[in-house]
Amino acid sequence: MIELVHSGRSPEDLAREFEPTAQSISTWVKQAEREAGKRADGPISAEREELARLRRENHRLRQERDILAKAAAWFARESKANPNGFSGS
Repeated sequence: MIELVHSGRSPEDLAREFEPTAQSISTWVKQAEREAGKRADGPISAEREELARLRRENHRLRQERDILAKAAAWFARESKANPNGFSGS
């Protein structure tokens, strides 16, 4: 579809001949142009993948931080309850 648009066919023309909507075809063409470095008005696939990876990592790090904060609070309470050392439990 992208090649057909680049060869001069309109997305509307192609939408009538094939199943995708003209909007879908236009979106595909824009994304292909971003990937090829011909457009700079949105993220390319590699950037979207990196953003998704960073969001997952951020989520995992927040969970780890929360666990560590809870553990530190528990140890602080335990050490106040047993000033001569931990109870062994």
